[in-house]
Amino acid sequence: MSRDVIAYIDKAALLYNFHFLRQRFPRSSILAMIKSNGYGHGLLSVAETLSEANALGVACLEEALALREHGIQAPIVVMSGFIDKQELQFFSQYNMTPVIHQLSQIELLEKTTLPKSLSAWLKIDTGMHRLGFPKERFQEVYQRLLKLASLQNSFGIMTHLASADQSPAFTERQIHEFLQLTQSFTNPKSIANSAGILRYPEAHCDWIRPGILLYGVSPFADRTGQDEGLKPVMTLQAKLIVCKTVKKHGTVGYGCTWQAPEDMPVGVVAIGYGDGYPRSAVSGTPVLLHDTICPLIGTVSMDMITIDLRLCPYAKPGDRVTLWGGGLPVEHIAKSAGTIAYELLCHVTQRVKFTEYH
Repeated sequence: MSRDVIAYIDKAALLYNFHFLRQRFPRSSILAMIKSNGYGHGLLSVAETLSEANALGVACLEEALALREHGIQAPIVVMSGFIDKQELQFFSQYNMTPVIHQLSQIELLEKTTLPKSLSAWLKIDTGMHRLGFPKERFQEVYQRLLKLASLQNSFGIMTHLASADQSPAFTERQIHEFLQLTQSFTNPKSIANSAGILRYPEAHCDWIRPGILLYGVSPFADRTGQDEGLKPVMTLQAKLIVCKTVKKHGTVGYGCTWQAPEDMPVGVVAIGYGDGYPRSAVSGTPVLLHDTICPLIGTVSMDMITIDLRLCPYAKPGDRVTLWGGGLPVEHIAKSAGTIAYELLCHVTQRVKFTEYH
């Protein structure tokens, strides 16, 4: 029996979300974040669809090279930058933009002759304490970058918000410190990630960096992409393979964690954590069948889940089941699984078939 687990990717929805952001925030250029395989949606497909973006953002050199090798000519910003001379040569050769966030990168630029000059972003740490120069060293590193012939004075200044979805006071302090630090400089500036874009207009600056919003998902725990006016891009579906009756007090799944309250119909769906469906999803997590919520029951297995069919007794093997996407926001599944939608989208595995939605 074919398992037939499919992730439908709606390119029209992806483009809709991009245009929605462009129309709502027209004064800022868009650095479209497509790292981690396009947030699980397919790196190349997403890059091709978002050809109107002012630039594409990836996490590492490998992702950037994959785009270039497949003919993507758009400006590419690599958030981790480079770590050695060989990587730096790739940035010059393939016209890619590094983020400069540590002293060793500046030292490498100072002693390396490049065949072509670079554009770059200088990253300042305003509280994330991950990548970036401390604000106390900003003037020093800025002046050193100005002297680099390889940059031709072409670099922007950015920071990253640590808790824009949760901590207003901390976020406002980050924004204020960055703007105060850079107010006398004319370089392009960038602060806002997805949560910052929606909640902090003062953080929009010259460039915004939408990530999860592009894929139709809200960055806030208490909202969905639909609440923000967006459309879901990925719909994950699987096949109902067995319908059976479980007697009252019968247990379902590994660990006997769920017990039938009455004689009842139960369905087995051919998807599990081996496909990327979260094992941490608890009984009651919504699953959609024939536009009806048929909740998850029992423990998620590697290859299968079981669902309560009492509200859908006419279901039959072969019916398609939606795990998230159209009609069932991925944010709801993430909440039931004690995680975030980002993780669910990025964890869909290779044995799932990806296809364009029609």
